[in-house]
Amino acid sequence: MSVTVTFWGTRGTVPTPGAGTTRYGGNTACVEVRDKSGNLLILDAGTGIRGLGKALLSRSDAGGVRASILLSHAHWDHIHGLPYFAPLFRKGNVLTVWGPKQGDVAMETILRQLMQPVVFPVPLDALAATLEVQHVNAEPFDTGGCTIRSIRVRHPAVTMGYRLEMAGGVSLAYVTDDELGPAGDYDVGADWRRRFVSFLGDADLLIHDAMYTPEEYDAHAGWGHSTFVEAVELAHEAGVKRLALFHHEPEHSDDDMDVILERARDAARAGRGRLEVVAAAEGMQIAL
Repeated sequence: MSVTVTFWGTRGTVPTPGAGTTRYGGNTACVEVRDKSGNLLILDAGTGIRGLGKALLSRSDAGGVRASILLSHAHWDHIHGLPYFAPLFRKGNVLTVWGPKQGDVAMETILRQLMQPVVFPVPLDALAATLEVQHVNAEPFDTGGCTIRSIRVRHPAVTMGYRLEMAGGVSLAYVTDDELGPAGDYDVGADWRRRFVSFLGDADLLIHDAMYTPEEYDAHAGWGHSTFVEAVELAHEAGVKRLALFHHEPEHSDDDMDVILERARDAARAGRGRLEVVAAAEGMQIAL
């Protein structure tokens, strides 16, 4: 085992706490990725990042918390946990946020608006930790012993999918909001599917949007999300080893998710190759 992936938030759109979501979780997108050297990458900053922050402080040593946070895009469910990420408020912690511009709007500008005094009591400049905001573009970049590549995916606003190439040859792809169906008008180029499959090719783990059932999709076509069947088909096409269904629909209860997982596994068995399918759940750990 050289890489551990831990899910802290798996839900899409809006947090859904309550008795019906206790097993798969009600927090929005946040995934912890840690290699055997202790390097830490955090994928998105939905409300799940609050619990992660508390855990990091409880186990951090005198060297503090050092981490890179990769934001897929700036929709609320992917950033609204950031102001409640406890390591931001402790001196000595060093954090770098990576994310795409939204048109001409810089990610740092978006985060400053998120933490304006009229909506949050502590502005970005008053944080105790050292914080740097960097932009993601077409070029690969390295952080914490990991090479990160990005590709724009089919979702409203500028949304990035990430591929992490880590020590020991481990590869992980994270694509949280992505419409694989034919609807929608997205600026990704005519040959996007070919490039996307190549981008994902042979990954050890693909975490991918599986928000809808096929029966639900028509009512949500063009909203920027996929069905679990489409996610399974993509995983087969790209030859990935394991698929984690992610960004669960807020209206799907734990019982609904059990059915979706079984249907996804049936689809995987009917396809070519051997593909392991799981539904991401808060607290779930995957060793790669």
